[in-house]
Amino acid sequence: MSSDERLRVDARPGRERLILELQGELDMASSELLDRALAGADLGDSQAVVLDLHGVTFADSTGLKAIFRARKAVRDSGRRFAVTQGSRQLQRLLSLTRLDEHLQTIQTPDDALD
Repeated sequence: MSSDERLRVDARPGRERLILELQGELDMASSELLDRALAGADLGDSQAVVLDLHGVTFADSTGLKAIFRARKAVRDSGRRFAVTQGSRQLQRLLSLTRLDEHLQTIQTPDDALD
């Protein structure tokens, strides 16, 4: 199975933000797709980027690194960054690693950001 079959990343504009919607597995085989999607995204006047993780069915440590690379790239561009809650497995992984303490998590991609 190719990385394109494991993960799909769709970019869509939201209220003053770009939403990257992930569907599938975010792992060593597919995390590069998130990197490429963010690098190729037209941020335009977006003040923030939100990763919609609702559709992530599995993530490993490489997937977590990809989320944090995205966070760094977005913040380095002067924009805000947030994620939506993902699957129970992903939320548990973020909690066990205490990485959830470093992410702004919102319920839906259009929720207000801090």
